[in-house]
Amino acid sequence: MKTFVARSLFCFVLLHLFLLSSAAQETAPSNPPAPQQTKDSQDQKTPEKTGSTSNDRLFFALPNFLTLENGGKVPPLTVGQKFKVVARGSFDYIQIPWYAALAGISQAQNSEPGYGQGAEGYGKRFGSAFADGTIENFMTQAILPSLLHQDPRFFQESQGGFWHRTGYAVSRIVITRSDSGHQQFNFSEVFGSAAAASISTYSYHPSADRTLSNTASVWGTQVGYDTITIVVKEFWPDIRRKLSKKK
Repeated sequence: MKTFVARSLFCFVLLHLFLLSSAAQETAPSNPPAPQQTKDSQDQKTPEKTGSTSNDRLFFALPNFLTLENGGKVPPLTVGQKFKVVARGSFDYIQIPWYAALAGISQAQNSEPGYGQGAEGYGKRFGSAFADGTIENFMTQAILPSLLHQDPRFFQESQGGFWHRTGYAVSRIVITRSDSGHQQFNFSEVFGSAAAASISTYSYHPSADRTLSNTASVWGTQVGYDTITIVVKEFWPDIRRKLSKKK
């Protein structure tokens, strides 16, 4: 837990420093403005919206289909749309190297020793990481949002300073929109991640780890990573624009 908190703080500090340095570069004297870009070139730098979702990717790789920049008033997602977009992200091609990396880290740390080592242990960790992520995605973004009529999308604030926007992003873990557009407690995230942790812990994880304390630890870790991810999603448009300018 201490390692997780330290890594979280480190990520926040790096993000803050990046945005501060970018702001400083914008205030510095610049060259004369370049000719106005054509509409085609501007569209290449703006994530394409597909109805009420998007085709955006975090760092041009990780699926970010349920995040909307300048979403405004958009129609609610149907049950079919919620399941379809979650499936599209959960089984995206980039998930294979992502879960492979997570399994490698877990193998190196020898977490959950019941999996063992070697190729067999790595294979079990890879399958476990893939199943953990997929179950949580469906529980928090499709199943419970459909049953409770909650909106699984993240609507970026994009206004205010770093800490204001960070606070807004963190608050989305416990506050969300209903399908009717009203703010309410985020039952889907809080209880969905708890249900996912219980399902994974008591079904295919090593028997020695099937304890209430381990389930609570997995739940806390999932919510923690979701919190970090949602903060990155809030500032990703700023990062993307900076990277596009450098290119």
